Amino acid sequence: MPPVPFTLAKEMTMLSLLALLILAATLITVFYLQLSLTVGSITFVVAYLLCGVLFAGWLLNPLLLILVAAALVVLNHPGLRRKLIVQPVFNSLGKVMPPIGDTEREAIEAGATWFEAELFSGKPDWDDFSKTRFTTLSEEEQSFIDNEVEQLCGMLNEWQIYHELRDLPEEVWQFLKDKGFFGLIIPKEYGGKDFSPYAQSRVMSKIATRSLTAAVTAMVPNSLGPGELLAKYGTDEQKQRWLPDLAAGKEIPCFGLTGPEVGSDASNLPDRGVICTQEVDGEEVLGMRLSFAKRWITLAPIATVVGLAFKLYDPDHLLGDEEELGITCALLPANTPGVEIGRRHNPGGSPFMNGPINGTDVFVPLDAIIGGPDMAGKGWRMLIECLGAGRGVSLPALATASAEMGYQTAGAFGRIRRQFNTAVGQFEGVQEASAEVAGLAYTLEAYRHLVTRGLEEGTISVVTAMAKYHSTEMMRRLINRGMDIASGRAVQAGPRNFMALPYQAIPIAITVEGANILTRSLMIFGQGALRCHPFLYDELNALQDEDKERGLEAFEALFLKHAGHTIGNMCRGLVHALTGGRLADIPANADSFSTPWYRLISRYSAVLASTSDAAFALLGGDLKRRELLSARLGDAHSQLLIACAVLKFHGTLPRDEANDAHATYALHHALSQAHEALEAFYRNLGVFGIGCLLKGWFFPLGRPAGAHRPGDDLIRTVGDQIMEPTSVRESLASFTYRCDDPEDAIGRVENTYRKLLEVEPAYLAFLKADGKGELDGETLEERLHVAVAKGVIAGDKVNELLEYDALRYDCLLTDAFDFELKEVKMHTERPV
Repeated sequence: MPPVPFTLAKEMTMLSLLALLILAATLITVFYLQLSLTVGSITFVVAYLLCGVLFAGWLLNPLLLILVAAALVVLNHPGLRRKLIVQPVFNSLGKVMPPIGDTEREAIEAGATWFEAELFSGKPDWDDFSKTRFTTLSEEEQSFIDNEVEQLCGMLNEWQIYHELRDLPEEVWQFLKDKGFFGLIIPKEYGGKDFSPYAQSRVMSKIATRSLTAAVTAMVPNSLGPGELLAKYGTDEQKQRWLPDLAAGKEIPCFGLTGPEVGSDASNLPDRGVICTQEVDGEEVLGMRLSFAKRWITLAPIATVVGLAFKLYDPDHLLGDEEELGITCALLPANTPGVEIGRRHNPGGSPFMNGPINGTDVFVPLDAIIGGPDMAGKGWRMLIECLGAGRGVSLPALATASAEMGYQTAGAFGRIRRQFNTAVGQFEGVQEASAEVAGLAYTLEAYRHLVTRGLEEGTISVVTAMAKYHSTEMMRRLINRGMDIASGRAVQAGPRNFMALPYQAIPIAITVEGANILTRSLMIFGQGALRCHPFLYDELNALQDEDKERGLEAFEALFLKHAGHTIGNMCRGLVHALTGGRLADIPANADSFSTPWYRLISRYSAVLASTSDAAFALLGGDLKRRELLSARLGDAHSQLLIACAVLKFHGTLPRDEANDAHATYALHHALSQAHEALEAFYRNLGVFGIGCLLKGWFFPLGRPAGAHRPGDDLIRTVGDQIMEPTSVRESLASFTYRCDDPEDAIGRVENTYRKLLEVEPAYLAFLKADGKGELDGETLEERLHVAVAKGVIAGDKVNELLEYDALRYDCLLTDAFDFELKEVKMHTERPV
């Protein structure tokens, strides 16, 4: 046979490549569109035969045809598919997947999922998201914030609370009780206010802009504690007994969960309750004998009613056949014999009431169990379902308050403070910090809106875990950056300092309601993946079914859907990468600003879903122990939800340059962190280079532009805007307590800033001429009059500039004390 000419051989190669590309595109399309197995098989067969006839005859080789036909038959024939594919996978996974413990199962099954599950699916339902509207305040809620909360804030002096009283003033305690601050979550029928999660957050954050101590005091009865547990699970008798007095502040509650040997690992509670009988007032009473040692319990030193979590045992089978009933929650008066209460901890120097609770052989009747005896052993699920208020409302509210005050003070101080005849906020090095303050403050307010809206749908444990971790970490970063900007002015403690007390309180927020390290490494993805994945949890249950035949049948249906879901997301991720996300779904009401960002989020949603499935397939149960890897996937998931919050919040504000710039910065910040988390995952996966292959598949053209960190131009823009009276500044300030007192730490800075805005054109003109040596005079007033004579400023500006300069100098001063650091002894006279 004569040799094939070179050009013909080249043409045949190109046709073969074309045929392979068509087949690859067909498969990608089939999975991208999520066609059924039958329809997808028929589509592939048609494409295969056409390619063989038109482009590459070798595809019609009998051996290849037999192999393709065999594969399709196995996939489409139920009996063969089960025997050759499903059964081996079922057996293999059944050996390597760890069992789900009862406590973990309760945590996973507690509550509901929300839009975070859509993001984890790889194909978010944007139409459903577009229908979500942020919650607004009712007339009653708005009135409470404008009146009672405003009045409370005016009563608070945080320096006095921290360093003089070591407690709230007595009149503040009484005001909190009388005005219903401890009953925000209690139903109205029991005397409470029954405020929405958003309203609760707004109340707590406004108080926190004035006093973190008062905010913590008010938030605890409205988060994890007896009030919420009783309202949700209590018997009618318990509700009538306790809720009215809790709402009126006649009873002060606390809840004891953590102790010296148990924090996040509540499944190993050492605190015990044993069911027994005891004679009380001449009658035999069925009850519990409790022994417990609780630590770090907020409001414990002054509590009148104590909630407790403990493990309940029934060794004499007085209730039933089970000896170990499990974690149980009970409520008992603080003056119950055997309860030791009243000492205080000192949490980071913050003087909110916090202390230990101890009890040995404390006998209480069975009706002390919240919900009655029928709820014995069901405490862990109750606690998980009620953690949302602390994680999703209270702590993010504190973080948001710190952010908004940080925005106000960092921006104002950056404009007031001058070095080298330039406002320090105009130095690019400072702007890198101040832009981050601005972007994080914008993000936190957006996140607060979205999370509290989600809580109206029910207990969203994954979202609230995300909110607790990321809100408090953003607060930590933002306050540290604010300290950098204010520098020495923020370091020196005293009643003038507007940064030190929030800085001092950061570790508390990082630690409570689950330490951040464990929240990130164990909860967000560890529980979130099982909660959010459409098939995984049901597959694990099928694998662990004691009836193996029933488990196999359930597993087969789930496994096929899971496989199609995974490959579909991988194809979707590749298509979005090659097309710049132009085919990605977006909300129907997306505008020109949000459209490219929604496309990018859709793209990363597919990447996250596919990468997670790859991790499950490659690591199996070991992924649970590879906390560094799972935490990174949780970071990516969280940042996608944060980006959604930013876009939703952006749409609620006036569409202007400041709103666009802040939102753009926040989106770059969130999506760059999502991308970096995924890159770190790929880099450290360590399974035969699969991480490199995944990165190449999903990002063949490199990192998307929108997932880069904010650029220098954007940093400069936002760094300038934080010093300006923009719509964003006004919006964030509207959520805070605005203090006009020039002797107050915040009021001093804000008054000086407002005066600067009034006189700045004349002030800058004067500084420019003075800096050039054009103005003679020993004193400022003399030089100002020379400036008037030379036409630099108008004559009516002299007194205004003198007034501003006095305010400016006073604003820059830090407190000075006597030698024993007990009494402030300021010296404010200026050198000439």
